[in-house]
Amino acid sequence: MVTLTTHGLSVSLGTRTVVDGITLSLEPGRLIGIIGPNGAGKSTLVRALLGLIPYRGGTALDGMEVTGLTRAQIARALAYLPQGQTLHWPLAVERLVGLGRLPHLAPMSRIASADQAIIDRAMERADVAHLRDRIATELSGGERARVLLARALAVEARGLIADEPLASLDPGHQIDVMELLRSEARTGALVVAILHDLTMAARYCDRLLLMDRGRLIAQGAPLEVLSEANLRTVYGVQARIDESEASPLVVPTGRIAQDGIV
Repeated sequence: MVTLTTHGLSVSLGTRTVVDGITLSLEPGRLIGIIGPNGAGKSTLVRALLGLIPYRGGTALDGMEVTGLTRAQIARALAYLPQGQTLHWPLAVERLVGLGRLPHLAPMSRIASADQAIIDRAMERADVAHLRDRIATELSGGERARVLLARALAVEARGLIADEPLASLDPGHQIDVMELLRSEARTGALVVAILHDLTMAARYCDRLLLMDRGRLIAQGAPLEVLSEANLRTVYGVQARIDESEASPLVVPTGRIAQDGIV
């Protein structure tokens, strides 16, 4: 199992502070969702957690400062699925998914039978096994998104951080991915996902982190974080929150202006 902790984490891009003094602990076994409006600092936060960009404050992976770890050490512990990743090389899907095994391979070594079994399982879980011989650059946006998820799963890391994993997916595959992420967390992995679909966040996540303007505004159980007051303050929307069914529903119903609802 793997844990991530931060203390006073801040990130600046140019003269602008994008992540501002965040202190938190991310523990395994629960699906953790990061939500917030565009520009809230969500993607910048996870990139700092992975040591991909400079930051101030502290970020520790299993108690060890991230800046003191090698890229391979971090990659073996935390698989990362970035948002909107562009594919530049015309690789077959199976080969692209196989790149997820690189953190575990010595230089110039070949994929072993055990690695191949992991690759096959990752493709099955992401529902792309039938695409294994297709060229990844020729796939639809949703198919590419699932292939890249399979690549992240092929790492078989103790943690997974996914940035907008539902983007480009049809409703059925959105459900599949959320169930997969929740299942991964139930095995004891640390699973963190940046989400914009508030209903999906409410239904599947065990804990939500709500960000706005680089700061952590609220954290806790989904329906505690997704309060009408928080949605009004952070998103500037009026919303209907239906808790009458087993699966809650969060529906924004109008934009709030200074003089009322637009």
